[in-house]
Amino acid sequence: MRDCIDLGSSPYGETCAQVGTEDYAFRAKRECRVYLRQLRRSLGEEPDGAELRVKSNPHDFGSYLSVVCYFDSDNQPATEYAFRCEAQGPETWDEQALVELAQCERSAS
Repeated sequence: MRDCIDLGSSPYGETCAQVGTEDYAFRAKRECRVYLRQLRRSLGEEPDGAELRVKSNPHDFGSYLSVVCYFDSDNQPATEYAFRCEAQGPETWDEQALVELAQCERSAS
């Protein structure tokens, strides 16, 4: 059965773009994409039956973006990967993520 776990839009120890703020969509999309790549660097590529994606979610103040891990709950490696993403996701941006975020910031200016 297909299931998913919401992993947030950035490492849990970092501040992230807030719905309703100026340039939210641009900033949130950038942060989610960078976070998704950092999850893959730190926890490995998704096994068959699991997939990291950026998802739009409805909210009272508009849609918000987050990284989710879709997984087949009948597939043990996929399920373990999804729960590892939730339990062992990074606390802060790594060096590569900081470089990517800075590059995006410069290109937006």
